[in-house]
Amino acid sequence: MAEMLTLEAFEEASEKVREVTLETKLVESPHFSAQTGNRVWLKPENLQRTGAYKVRGAYYKISTLSPEELGRGIITASAGNHAQGVAFAATRAGARSVVVMPETTPLIKVERTKHYGAEVVLHGDVYDEACDEALRLAEERGYTFIHPFNDPTVSTGQGTIAMEVVSELPLVDTILVPVGGGGLACGVATFAKLYNPKIRVIGVEPAGAPSLTAALEAGHPMRLPSANTIADGTAVLEVGDKVFPYLRDNLDDVMTVPDDELVVAFLDMVENHKMIVENSGLLTVAALKHLPAENKRVVSILSGGNMDVITMSSVVQHGLIMRDRIFTVSVLLPDRPGMLVRVAQVIAEKSGNVIKLEHNQFVSTNRNAAVELRVTIEAFGTDHKHEIVDALKAAGLTPTLVQTSL
Repeated sequence: MAEMLTLEAFEEASEKVREVTLETKLVESPHFSAQTGNRVWLKPENLQRTGAYKVRGAYYKISTLSPEELGRGIITASAGNHAQGVAFAATRAGARSVVVMPETTPLIKVERTKHYGAEVVLHGDVYDEACDEALRLAEERGYTFIHPFNDPTVSTGQGTIAMEVVSELPLVDTILVPVGGGGLACGVATFAKLYNPKIRVIGVEPAGAPSLTAALEAGHPMRLPSANTIADGTAVLEVGDKVFPYLRDNLDDVMTVPDDELVVAFLDMVENHKMIVENSGLLTVAALKHLPAENKRVVSILSGGNMDVITMSSVVQHGLIMRDRIFTVSVLLPDRPGMLVRVAQVIAEKSGNVIKLEHNQFVSTNRNAAVELRVTIEAFGTDHKHEIVDALKAAGLTPTLVQTSL
């Protein structure tokens, strides 16, 4: 078992996790390279077995347990991805597994965890509350508890990602890594600095759950009062105390990213790389534009791809609205034949696509003076949106932009 993170421990972990992990080769991104002024590669752990990097640390940790520890059964807490990793690894080792997950966990993660053989207990609103319950059950029933991030052995397994990055791209300048509780960032940053201290490693966490930022400012881990972010996999109130010293000593910087930027990053990944990446995994993609444009070799770790279709649908819709690919105008018209056709014709002449119409005859007591037509339109982007609105104005239709509701 790795008592501390050393090159020898990373080598041992690498040999072990290779038994079960899929090869996730770096993907060069011309799109993000052109957008950011750096040479960008993606490390697609969203394509990993169980849909996330977490299987690495879980499998390596479980491989170090004694027969007695395995025989007592394994319990953990997770917002989803570690849960699936533990369930997979425990079942492979012939051990029973119980996973406590927040009640807010996306359904796909709950169902996939059960699919890999675990018993799932839903408890609390965030990971930290689920973890408290898992520790209670471990004490009560004698289970072997595996922490999802606050464990050097687990972090060593996660750090095998960095080993693969430098193997493929030895001259990497910067590695961007998502931060929730800190286990992945701990492993990645520690290996990178042991391998080559000149590699910059930057942690990226959601602005609505900046547990590492708070810990660094305080000089020690501290519990946030709340976590509010769509990046559910990194919605952690307190960074791990066992991994914090490694994070403090090995990370070069920590960024925070607001949820709105994750929404836009999702569209970028789908449209330019045809990949589904969950919101926590998009933290490093959103962070790319905050780096200076220096033509550096930058690797973004995409930590997972387990996103339920309802969340996906919501993110896509909001992303299209934020990108001005969908917008709504309100037009007041006299209630007489031909007016709707006139509006539609102006939009069509500018290659806009009408996707929704609402006709309100009760906006005024005098229908002859005005009825309201709300039109939701698909456009190519901001410039095209302005062209359509300007054309409506030129036609004397006085459009007003209103909030889009799909």
